[in-house]
Amino acid sequence: MFVLNMPTYLDAHDLGNVTEEQIKQAQNAPTDEFGITHKNMLYNMEENKFFCILDAPSKDAVVKHHSKFGLKCDWITEVKTTA
Repeated sequence: MFVLNMPTYLDAHDLGNVTEEQIKQAQNAPTDEFGITHKNMLYNMEENKFFCILDAPSKDAVVKHHSKFGLKCDWITEVKTTA
């Protein structure tokens, strides 16, 4: 699916069992089957917090993307960026 001017989303969730190595791999991964590309990911291992900035065709795609890793977002919002 090709979407012109792909929306950008910010989401928050627990880290779950995700390791720092897996985060680094995800950052450099190609676009997945849901059309998701990672722009940036911010995390705090001590507080079990994870924030993703993603290009995605829809909010539903963000939900499906996280579900495949066993993660449930606390919230997802479409955002604009300066870059």
